[in-house]
Amino acid sequence: MKIIAHRGASAAAIENTLAAMQLALEHGADAIELDVHLCQQQLVVFHDFSVNQLSNGRGQIAELTLAQLQALQLHPKRGSALAKTQPQLRAQIPTLWQVLEALADSGIDINIELKGANCAQALPPLLQQAEQRLGYRPEQFIISSFDGAQLQVLRQQTKRYPIGALTEQCPADLAQFASDLHAGALHANRRTITPALIDDAHQRGLTVYVYTVNSPTEVRRMAALGVDGIFTDHPKRSRELLQLTTSCQGWLT
Repeated sequence: MKIIAHRGASAAAIENTLAAMQLALEHGADAIELDVHLCQQQLVVFHDFSVNQLSNGRGQIAELTLAQLQALQLHPKRGSALAKTQPQLRAQIPTLWQVLEALADSGIDINIELKGANCAQALPPLLQQAEQRLGYRPEQFIISSFDGAQLQVLRQQTKRYPIGALTEQCPADLAQFASDLHAGALHANRRTITPALIDDAHQRGLTVYVYTVNSPTEVRRMAALGVDGIFTDHPKRSRELLQLTTSCQGWLT
């Protein structure tokens, strides 16, 4: 089962920052998931639509300039476990290009979630540049979004990069919507994932990744269900748990 670091190793560093990406590598993640918004023709790595909860500033991402965003000091999200254990942490919002530069030599897979509006148009040229200048391979990327319209725009521009179709619910037509988007993967909510949805996705040739899986009980449950990977804030702990579970199963047999 693939371990995908959700917003980087976000339980140990400020989410979606260069530090979180580096820790994900050190913690043995198979892939990294991150979120992007478009700001003045630059893709920036950030999850929320406003900077209020995670920085010393206020405002909507879409209404701030790139210079304003990069001048902000990020801190752990208020009320989070990280804020309680490492309140002194600070970081800046990186551009997607800065993240790609930092990860270029690692060979790790990267899941880019289109969070803000109009990201789909800006992404393919940037990824092609990353292939040419940084040595990435197209199959290292998977592009996902809850916004099916953006995924359709992306697919109209290029078929070069795999698509991950995100869903919060178990759809009535199971994985049909992902097939309609010509996706290669289904990204499903741990609370609504079912054996029927997994089976249907696999029958359609889709890989099944489940978000966001943090507790040991849920990690074991996803492994038992036979999903292909999990998004987790704790890549190191999840990896160790899977290794222990596999070792125990081997010993029992």
